Amino acid sequence: MDDKKIIRAWTYYDWANSAYSLIITSAIFPAYYTAIVPESIELFGRHFNRSAMASFSISFSFLLIAFLSPLLSSMADYKGNKKAFMRFFCYLGSLACMALFFFEKDSSGQANVIFGLICSIIASVGYCGSIVFYNAFLPEIASKENQDDVSAKGFAMGYIGSVILMVVCFVFILLNDHLNWGLGTLPVRLSFLMVGVWWIAFAQITFRTLKETKKEHVADKQSIFLYGYKELQQVWRSLTHSPELKKFLLAFFFFNMGVQTVMYMATYFASDELKMETTQLLTVVLIIQLVAIAGARLFAKLSDSKGNTFSLMTLIVIWIGICISSYFIKTVIQFDTLAFCVGMVMGGIQSLSRSTYSKLLPQTDDTASYFSFYDVCEKVGIVIGTLSFGIIAESLGGMRNSTIGLSVYFIIGLLLLLRMKKINVAQV
Repeated sequence: MDDKKIIRAWTYYDWANSAYSLIITSAIFPAYYTAIVPESIELFGRHFNRSAMASFSISFSFLLIAFLSPLLSSMADYKGNKKAFMRFFCYLGSLACMALFFFEKDSSGQANVIFGLICSIIASVGYCGSIVFYNAFLPEIASKENQDDVSAKGFAMGYIGSVILMVVCFVFILLNDHLNWGLGTLPVRLSFLMVGVWWIAFAQITFRTLKETKKEHVADKQSIFLYGYKELQQVWRSLTHSPELKKFLLAFFFFNMGVQTVMYMATYFASDELKMETTQLLTVVLIIQLVAIAGARLFAKLSDSKGNTFSLMTLIVIWIGICISSYFIKTVIQFDTLAFCVGMVMGGIQSLSRSTYSKLLPQTDDTASYFSFYDVCEKVGIVIGTLSFGIIAESLGGMRNSTIGLSVYFIIGLLLLLRMKKINVAQV
């Protein structure tokens, strides 16, 4: 517990996998997708808006992982090998990112959209699957009084690592564009390949150092496939004895629904609504990541003095303002200003949500089950958030209306958080 070497190794997985979050989820892939895919896509006998289709594919990937994670955590719990499952999903996601190298237009000028979406879905499953087990190690490596700081360090490491790789990819893309190298989409597609290599390579630091905690389990081999779902049911029932944890989870379900949807759809919004060019988008995303490093640390300090609940409510109020303001933005400068605000609150709310949940857990050795429950709440929320975002954009003719819809999720989350007591280490 609180071993600096183990904590440092744990944070390196944030360094490794955040390259996926930035380059594939938020920056280069969305910009590339909107550049080579026509505005209207015909799939399954009907036409879809390309950004709405991306939103629906994200929903599907998270629905899949929400269904699988209880089974996976059950098997990891039974065998006592969280790290092995974490490694498997790391490799799955990494290889899917590498496969995106082959997502391009054919000789007739048509993009292989289905291939690109399938690879992005598999990469998302790999990323989310590994995070379930990664998060479950937090209460095993850090004491409660240090979990805010350790969680923030992980996110900060992720932002730093992803920005370094992003800068390398960005420079290569810019040089190709401005020096007329004539490489076409090769620099962009190479960035997808580099994400996979980066993810696998730096994850080895974590896998080499992180120690597995062996446990005795009551599940027999015959019930292992149902045990994870039964564990979720048991966790839900146990929340009766942990009212503050239950209140937090309900609040988290709604406000995280808004946070994650904004993060996944911001680049598509800028491309379609503001017609921003790829280089402009990548510059903005880089700024967000750099600001997020400071934001995660800033709100960790705020939680030390004012408590987690106050800090989370402050963050949510800012997010509500961001969603409402996005409806009215018309210029690139306005979007850049809003992006700066997103960066300040993005890392803070993710880091504090993870550490707050960890602090509120009851005394138990079965942390994987509780973090599986947390993960399912997060993923189901993302399914609903991205699905509703796509539906509103499709039915009302634009994503501006979708951002107003997201503000409702934040407002519900804020109201639910107001029911909670102030959270600090002494109370837990």
